Amino acid sequence: MCSRFRTSAFVLFAMAALASLTVQASAAAEIIESFIASATEAKPRQTEGDVIPLKDGSLLAAWSDFYEGANDHAPARISASKSSDGGRTWGPRFTLQENTGRANVMSVSLVRLRSGDLLFFYLQKNTSSDLKVWVRRSTDDAKTWGSPTVVTPEASYHVMNNARIIQLRSGRLLAPVAVTQEVWTKNDNFKTVVYFSDDDGRTWRRGQTLLSAPKRGAMEPGLIELKDGRVLQIIRTQTGRIWHSYSSDQGNTWTEAKAWSIEAPESPSTLVRDPATGVWLLVWNPDVVWSTPEKTMLGANHGGRRTPLAAMISGDEGRTWSPRKWVEADSAITYAYTSITFHDGRALLSYYYAPVAGKQLSLKFKSIPLEWFAH
Repeated sequence: MCSRFRTSAFVLFAMAALASLTVQASAAAEIIESFIASATEAKPRQTEGDVIPLKDGSLLAAWSDFYEGANDHAPARISASKSSDGGRTWGPRFTLQENTGRANVMSVSLVRLRSGDLLFFYLQKNTSSDLKVWVRRSTDDAKTWGSPTVVTPEASYHVMNNARIIQLRSGRLLAPVAVTQEVWTKNDNFKTVVYFSDDDGRTWRRGQTLLSAPKRGAMEPGLIELKDGRVLQIIRTQTGRIWHSYSSDQGNTWTEAKAWSIEAPESPSTLVRDPATGVWLLVWNPDVVWSTPEKTMLGANHGGRRTPLAAMISGDEGRTWSPRKWVEADSAITYAYTSITFHDGRALLSYYYAPVAGKQLSLKFKSIPLEWFAH
């Protein structure tokens, strides 16, 4: 073959290789968006979900499926769906947990243990003074689930948000809970407490410390383990800031809760650590002033708008943060109760998506390359 043809062939090969790399890079940088469960008039609320990768490469999503009304005490079951294409599409829904409560079952946490087993946590609600956390186990990668075990046997109203369970480096499991005697009274006084298990979730003990905060109290806690072995607890409050506390004994006792450095309205925040890099990712509703033709309002409040949905990362365990980025920025939509799962260089998010003018809450999925948060 003459040199001219060899050169032409090499150029064509190089162009094809470059095109292939460009396609691969574009796919790696793609943000994937879909709806796991869209709300309808018959199913007005699809919320508080979690997503976990299965061993066959598919994704399992589970969530609170309200089928008669959208308030917190309306009937609901736990439904689930699978995706075999990274969350671009989702298969038919199926029931993961039928409604065994006098009101509902709701709020899902899915955990892959180091043993390989899966744990599925949910709340069973009977009355405004009787709400408990339960857990079921799968030893065959979500094909079947064992009988439920109660995590919070005491008589009270126990709230644990979706996607809240963590397993420490020691193997201990922590379940952060907000508890009050009765909800929706003029004297709500939530306190946070952490339950823990040292036998892979088979038995549970209640920690010693109950943390308080002003006004309605300390609500909807989340946990993250630090490099030095301490555990940080973040807490939803009505003070305009996230509150925080530390534990030096793996979640049993805690320092006095105080305001943290991050402003936030009365809305849950989700803080997680990338196990591959140690980088922290915070997703929350920041305090942002929105102007409408009717009035100007500050961010979210309990009865108002939870918008926008923002994210920041920290490489030094919360001492400094990257500039915030908007996961969702449409002020006509509210977003909350975020789950975050790290998988294949991506953050897999689920959160509710609800038009301000409507009464239907859908469950949205977004898969974001980790590089997006840093640029």
